[in-house]
Amino acid sequence: MRWVVPRWAPVALRLVMGVGFMAHGWAKLSRGPESFAKLLGWAGVPFPALAAWSVTLLELLGGLALCVGAFVAIVSIPLICSMIGAMLTVNFHYGFSAVNTIGLTPSGPVFGPPGWSP
Repeated sequence: MRWVVPRWAPVALRLVMGVGFMAHGWAKLSRGPESFAKLLGWAGVPFPALAAWSVTLLELLGGLALCVGAFVAIVSIPLICSMIGAMLTVNFHYGFSAVNTIGLTPSGPVFGPPGWSP
């Protein structure tokens, strides 16, 4: 019985991370990856349209893989790279709290109050 806890301990972490990635991927998909591509273009990411679709699908499918425990070691590498990219392009400049992008102007993104909005 004492081996049950260590064996199942990563499940909670995988579920939290997986659902978090899927929620962010769904937000990008529901708003349209084209909007996300504009933000990526402003941030100087090369091939922003391709990157927007890639990150959106990575977050949706990678999050699902984490939730079900499939290919965790493999899918974690691109997810980590994606988060490092987000940290370097957006979070260091605008902060790490839940950023709510409400628009994009020629001078850069317009952020609303922190938090999630439908």
